[in-house]
Amino acid sequence: MSDTLLSVLQWYGAISGAIAALIVSLNLGAQKTGYGFIIFVTSSAALIAWGFLSEDGVGIGTQNIVLLAINCIGVYRYLIAHEDPQEKSA
Repeated sequence: MSDTLLSVLQWYGAISGAIAALIVSLNLGAQKTGYGFIIFVTSSAALIAWGFLSEDGVGIGTQNIVLLAINCIGVYRYLIAHEDPQEKSA
């Protein structure tokens, strides 16, 4: 596997994950939080690919399979089902 491709996957996963975490942590409303979860999904996909294509990344790849499922739940809740957890607790 190309070292360049592995590097792009690794860095995209790391940077997009940090951006998604910032968006979700700012709590800017359901739709923007949902978009943050979409970015998390792409981050997880990149880190899954990187994890299983690189020699030492199987642990990160496995972790991101679980995170991908969690992030898909976030996309569903905030963008598809249009649930805003703050509205339920208020």
